[in-house]
Amino acid sequence: METTELRRKAVAIRRALLQMIHHAKAGHTGGALSSVDILTALYYGVMHINPKQPKWEGRDFFVMSKGHSVEGLYCILADLGFFDPAELDTFCRFGTRLIGHPNNKVPGVEMNTGALGHGLPVATGMAKGLKMMGRPNRVYTVMGDGEQGEGSIYEAAMAASHYKLDNLTACIDRNHLQISGDTEDVMALEPLADRWRAFGWHVVDLDGNDMDALMAELGHEPPAGKPRMIIAHTVKGRGVKEMENVAKWHHGVPDDALMESAMAQLSEQERSLA
Repeated sequence: METTELRRKAVAIRRALLQMIHHAKAGHTGGALSSVDILTALYYGVMHINPKQPKWEGRDFFVMSKGHSVEGLYCILADLGFFDPAELDTFCRFGTRLIGHPNNKVPGVEMNTGALGHGLPVATGMAKGLKMMGRPNRVYTVMGDGEQGEGSIYEAAMAASHYKLDNLTACIDRNHLQISGDTEDVMALEPLADRWRAFGWHVVDLDGNDMDALMAELGHEPPAGKPRMIIAHTVKGRGVKEMENVAKWHHGVPDDALMESAMAQLSEQERSLA
């Protein structure tokens, strides 16, 4: 897809995830909205996948480490044909596969995530295994910035650098807000890029809501011998002005009036991209 088409797709995914959350009366709205552009770039523009054969050996692997923001991932998998989009209406309902965190019973989901700090260690293991088998597949993971307080992430950071896993790309959804407030008040992360460089990673800072910037970086491989870290600066609640940069939208359900406003805003965004 061209970047304009990717931007349109991201707006459509935001619309779908908000409708899903509103219908379910549950969801992690703000972080789902902030990470949509990253997921859209990966799934529609970068990764090798086969919705008809989710376990295709030639596929690239994706791990949603910030598992509470699964809504965008489910909507993308449904849109691509991994499962029937009608199933989105069962999100967070009794007996559904579409629980509030990634569930590997859902086609296209590689692993269950929810306890923060697990995604990067598992992605590192996947990348190491692929290297050992001599396979060209790539591994991608998206983490939250609040998640950077988990010690298991830094064990994986050391291992990925030590084993020169240049088939591994990690993204941090750097929206500055976690459930209890600004990351710099809860557990300061800066200088974040310097920290990851010190672990031996190739680090790129970019606007994570800018599709051109995302595709310019994700469209090529990182330097040989280094895992890649993309610090993607995003806006929590991106696309809905009432939610943008508001910590309480870490988790929450829009009421009917806010849904009407959100749908109108997304429609205007679609028109501007037409």
